[in-house]
Amino acid sequence: MNGKQRVRLAIARQCPDRVPLGLYAIDCDTAGRILGRKTLIRDKPGIQLALWQGRRKEVAESLKVDVVELFSKLDVVDVILFKEAQVLPPADYEPRMPRKIGEDLYEDDQARVWQLSWLSNDVTMVKDPGVAPPAVYTPQMFPMADPAATPRPDPSCYEVFDHMAAHLGSDHYIASCTGGLKCMPLPGGMEHGLMQYALAPDAMAAAARREASLAELRDEVAVRRGCDGVFIEEDMAGSNGLLISPSQWREICRPALSRRVADLKRRAGQVTLHCCGRTLAIMEDLIDCGVDCYQSLQTLAGMAPENVCPQFGDRMAFWGGAPVELLVGGSPAEMREAVRRTMQATAAYPGFIFGPSHSVAFGTKYDNFMAMLDEFDRLAAR
Repeated sequence: MNGKQRVRLAIARQCPDRVPLGLYAIDCDTAGRILGRKTLIRDKPGIQLALWQGRRKEVAESLKVDVVELFSKLDVVDVILFKEAQVLPPADYEPRMPRKIGEDLYEDDQARVWQLSWLSNDVTMVKDPGVAPPAVYTPQMFPMADPAATPRPDPSCYEVFDHMAAHLGSDHYIASCTGGLKCMPLPGGMEHGLMQYALAPDAMAAAARREASLAELRDEVAVRRGCDGVFIEEDMAGSNGLLISPSQWREICRPALSRRVADLKRRAGQVTLHCCGRTLAIMEDLIDCGVDCYQSLQTLAGMAPENVCPQFGDRMAFWGGAPVELLVGGSPAEMREAVRRTMQATAAYPGFIFGPSHSVAFGTKYDNFMAMLDEFDRLAAR
């Protein structure tokens, strides 16, 4: 079997010839080490600065070459997401270079201040003088999307992804991006948005319905043709549990997720959901909503494969198992032991894809990453 066949069977909870391998994302330090050169793959501040400087074409061409070469070298990987391919601004993008106001600090023409952090590989808006959100939202503030007034993405935004899929899609399972999820919207930011679930639940339900209707319209372009499935993501939990109560989630968020999954299945077949944190309280709901595969088994949140597979592995595929904490802070020996433990715990479940619990994060120790791949490859045959 090739990777495409292997992953399709695993997500359908049928038995492939070996356990598939998937990586949520590979940050630029590890990707560059594999390629033997500096790369823009998942180089968040580097890409942002280049786009501000008007070098979009250069970014696109560099990513096309590097992404294809990276996964040609990582020939043990079976499933590839859109995340390394980087959704870019449209080809006719004309940036306005923000004014540099300090060390790695930039102010744009809306007086927002951005910080480029090369040490953490991140771009953060540290000041936003925009209009303050209302104290309490109302349902009328979130009307359903108007198809005639809703802009669709420009197809050129996906040119790197399309290039990657064309060159790697014959042998790899390619999971497309979508028009988004946001079944648990947080208008006004995390703290303000969470307060609205207590103060204005009807408004939050309206916001979730609106986001679903907007995403469906964007799907017309964002779901790329010829892909094997789609990948949606939204973090709705912390390490101790959901950010809102399970009953609130079911009343407000579940209808929007169910609608999104049904629409995406009509367009692209299999649906994989990424969600960090401890989500055991709603796992039955995710299954009922039609999610085929759940990605991001956060081991420190009680979501290790040996916990979730016995409960739900007959009805949903799972993807993860290697703690990202060990990739960053452990040793090769500890990484190998974690791989062995995961492979043993999931041996009875054909619907399992091995991979890190999150991304191959910035700061991952290269030797740990290679130890993970080597030990997996040794044990992957069914």
